[in-house]
Amino acid sequence: MEKIKIRYKRMHLRWMFVYGLFWMVLGIISITNNTENYFNYGYLIAAMLCFGIYLFKSKFQYLTFEKDTVTLNSLFSKKINLRDLKQVNRKGKDYTLQTENSELKIKGKLIDKNSLKDLNTIFKKLNF
Repeated sequence: MEKIKIRYKRMHLRWMFVYGLFWMVLGIISITNNTENYFNYGYLIAAMLCFGIYLFKSKFQYLTFEKDTVTLNSLFSKKINLRDLKQVNRKGKDYTLQTENSELKIKGKLIDKNSLKDLNTIFKKLNF
């Protein structure tokens, strides 16, 4: 299996960017009005965190299928070997991949419509 990326919905990524802008504007306004309070710089730190999460999610996307593994891309990413899969449960758009030692939950509401079709195709190929 070649490398397949399951992408986030564009709206999900845009909201992360909007949150970053919100915290940035709030930080700039609070710093210009009251420069003596150093807690106002926390707004700018929150903005940088939101922009960082936005950039990370834009680059790595939600899931990556490579050879025999599936990786949930996050700060502390989870990786499951597809050969070790014992069960795949589907509830609505959500999937739960289970091995003997671990479990990986895939939230369908975060996945782009075309990528969700790809995900369903991958699980059909795996006979789950």
